Amino acid sequence: MRKLLLIPAALLAATAAHAEGLPGVTDGPGPNLVIEVADASGAPKGTITLDLYADKAPNHVERLVMLAKQGAYDGVVFHRVIDGFMAQTGDVQYGKQGGDTAMAGMGGSDMPDLKAEFSDVSFQQGTVGMARSQSPDSANSQFFIDLAPATFLDGQYTVVGQLVDGWDVLNAIKKGDAAANGAVTQPDYMAKVSVVE
Repeated sequence: MRKLLLIPAALLAATAAHAEGLPGVTDGPGPNLVIEVADASGAPKGTITLDLYADKAPNHVERLVMLAKQGAYDGVVFHRVIDGFMAQTGDVQYGKQGGDTAMAGMGGSDMPDLKAEFSDVSFQQGTVGMARSQSPDSANSQFFIDLAPATFLDGQYTVVGQLVDGWDVLNAIKKGDAAANGAVTQPDYMAKVSVVE
């Protein structure tokens, strides 16, 4: 089942006006995911660093760290990127760069889905959340990074972290077709994902 954010078009339009720059954030205790981003040709675009909130979503953070350490995220595309909203990636089943990514966004890992870990953290620029299907307890491996505040997601999606470095790289990730719900042709991808603890 496709793991995505179910967002009314009017709310998407409302967020686009707020994507001006990343507010000051500090790097917490981590762990951190360090993501080397490349374009479809393999040319490096830069690095983004995500500070993960192990205290807010311990099971989800454990899953992300485990997949990163296994190398499962290496080569996974940003399959859905909506200008002024978010960049989604993490489909280790169907989202590998260089292969057929037509089903990217419909898969996960070979591990079971996770029970939601909602918190009081609000979705702002750079917030990292877990993608899911209709069920709140269906997040698995896919995650998204907000390009603008998206407070209408608060309490509905599990927050797992915050971008602490590389806003310019995140903002430069290739955007998808708005008419196709952000699906990206020749998408950028996560060339290498490392964990810093």
